[in-house]
Amino acid sequence: MTTTTPTAVAVGSIQIMADGEFADFERFVHPEAVNREDVVGPPEGRTTGPAAFYATALWLRAAFADLAYDIHHVVADGDLVTVNSTMNGRHVAPFALYTPAGEVDTVFPPTGGTFAASQSHWFRIKDGQVVDHWANRDDLGQAKQLGWVPPSPLYLIRMARAKARLKRAM
Repeated sequence: MTTTTPTAVAVGSIQIMADGEFADFERFVHPEAVNREDVVGPPEGRTTGPAAFYATALWLRAAFADLAYDIHHVVADGDLVTVNSTMNGRHVAPFALYTPAGEVDTVFPPTGGTFAASQSHWFRIKDGQVVDHWANRDDLGQAKQLGWVPPSPLYLIRMARAKARLKRAM
């Protein structure tokens, strides 16, 4: 691993979520890394290491086009780094949330809407790579911007149909 600053590793690990290749995840994410925030994503993202973080990125990219992260502030204290950012995108495909058992829970059909959601990410860096990740996200703000909340009766029907289609495809 090339020596780099903890802040550069943390920022790089966020930016690759939008468009990084698997090799980028191997560079920034430790083999033992845990994404402690991936509790509603697909089961592939709930394991450890670069493959889990990459699976989460692919899950986000599949639903949100033009995915990008604006970095506002970065603060480091030893091996702990905090990044304040905004995630931006456009909802172009169904976005599925999963149960703890990995089954489809909720599916938000595409609205075509754009969003800008505030996020704070916390990283622990080990051997020049991310080994732990936590986050605070404005999921409710994102949901409101995309028209998920409050849902119209028509959107609730679209959600039920999208969930049924995804379950049949699994």
